[in-house]
Amino acid sequence: VRTAVEALAAVLGGTQSLHTNSMDETLALPTEKSVKIALRTQQLLADEHEVAHVADPLGGSFFVEAETNRLEADAERYFTEIDRRGGVVPCIKAGYIQREIHRSAVAYQHSVEEGRKKVVGVNTYVEDLNAKPEIELLRIDPRVEAEQCERLAKLRARRDAKKAKAALDAIRDAAKGKPNEPGNNLLERFIAAAHADCTLGEIADVLRAEFGQYKEPRIL
Repeated sequence: VRTAVEALAAVLGGTQSLHTNSMDETLALPTEKSVKIALRTQQLLADEHEVAHVADPLGGSFFVEAETNRLEADAERYFTEIDRRGGVVPCIKAGYIQREIHRSAVAYQHSVEEGRKKVVGVNTYVEDLNAKPEIELLRIDPRVEAEQCERLAKLRARRDAKKAKAALDAIRDAAKGKPNEPGNNLLERFIAAAHADCTLGEIADVLRAEFGQYKEPRIL
């Protein structure tokens, strides 16, 4: 229900791309039933209610325009502050962006816990919190992992090992060079590696070895 309202708001706002989450995605991979409900939500808005048949249906609304102006002004303030701090990368390294996200999340959580922000089923119209959710979760058969490992082993056994190694070495060489230099286009190397039957894990391992692994700075 909540997703349907959010999707409607997005369409009325002129979104060019819309994804409606399945109701069980916070708990597990979505089931076919929940995915179909999410899909039908979009189809209902598009075809049954024909919401998208009108360009900018809220155009001229004083409230919407005022909120749009407020949002733009708030965003511009952030852009100005990020520029003042040297750009996005320095802000990430210093933890500024993470702190702002954390601050916003804490403020929202406090508003929910204090009852200033109403969330149906969480702090208002609450039912038995100990009751099990009436949602059928997707269960993956453990045999799937074994079957996939077997397929992977067969792939590595039948592929041209020299060709696969050369493709991974090419990625490594490109990663060591400067991005704008001729021949250092990583995407081209990724495609060649895929054609050589290299796995995503193998490609990621090469990049991890060259670039390292990002560790978010402590912000508390």
